[in-house]
Amino acid sequence: MADFGTVDPAFAADYLHPNVGANREDVLLDPAHGGDVGAVRVGDSAVAMATDPVVLAPSLGLERAAWFAVHVLLSDVAVAGIPPAHLSIDLTLPPAMTDEAFATVWETVDAEATEFGVSITTGHTGRYAGCDYPMVGAGTAIGVGDLDALVRPDGARVGDRVVVTTGPAVAATALLATLFADRLRGAVSEDEFAAATERFRDQTVVRDALTAAAAGPVTAMHGATEGGVYGALTALGRAAAVGVEISQDRVPVQPGVDATCAVFGIDPWTALSVGTLVLSVDPAGVDQILDALAAESVPAADVGEVVDGSGLTVDGETVEPPDCDRFWTTIEEDAVL
Repeated sequence: MADFGTVDPAFAADYLHPNVGANREDVLLDPAHGGDVGAVRVGDSAVAMATDPVVLAPSLGLERAAWFAVHVLLSDVAVAGIPPAHLSIDLTLPPAMTDEAFATVWETVDAEATEFGVSITTGHTGRYAGCDYPMVGAGTAIGVGDLDALVRPDGARVGDRVVVTTGPAVAATALLATLFADRLRGAVSEDEFAAATERFRDQTVVRDALTAAAAGPVTAMHGATEGGVYGALTALGRAAAVGVEISQDRVPVQPGVDATCAVFGIDPWTALSVGTLVLSVDPAGVDQILDALAAESVPAADVGEVVDGSGLTVDGETVEPPDCDRFWTTIEEDAVL
């Protein structure tokens, strides 16, 4: 198992996937390493569901921290091409969290859920000894849609084009610029620092995924979280037992990313990138999907192709996914969350 962050594929294969309870015929998507979402059939509908930690880092400011937490929870259902509709949240809060602080967090959660038409339908809330920031619980987002609307994480096919939105290290840049503002400001230009801080609201793929799925023939989607763009592209291919080939210079890179990652010694291509979406798309629909994303002001590009084989190839060279996301070791070393 990796020291920090999500478990690696070998751990999941040895311990998790052989032990997933009853074998039910209504399951549409089995658990898979790197799979953002599960799904079951209910009547003529697909019910997509995804569970993630509630990550609440007060050092980001409570309102922004709560915004980030909600978008992480909703994004994983959106990559199934089905709008999130319901949300269950379990909050195991630190004893030191005040009622006033909780009110700020919960009002933000309510506002973001309302914005997307999501109802908070159940959950649990309490303060408990031993609980501490930033991991203060977990949530499950649920969406209900037509069976043929479900975008499977293992749907990439040889010949599909590969589309990437937003680009590398979105979350790493945004969070490091917030948590280490003084250090970054002293090492980069004011324009670079301002650009890095502007990345914070890029940390969501809810609208990106739903826009793309509604616009054209998306065959698979995956959110680039831990392991970054390279990790997400590897997962996209692994899920469908295919290879992925891309040209790095075709991937959009947002202002502030390269400068921030250089200061902290992080490879932007393998760093935390919540807010980046990788998609496989039937070639006939690439232009209409890119046009729809552009209409929503989402940077996106056709960067490569799904091919026979396995693994990720970048500019003709095989690239291995990272063993550990350097973002987490940077945070751990400085103990800022």
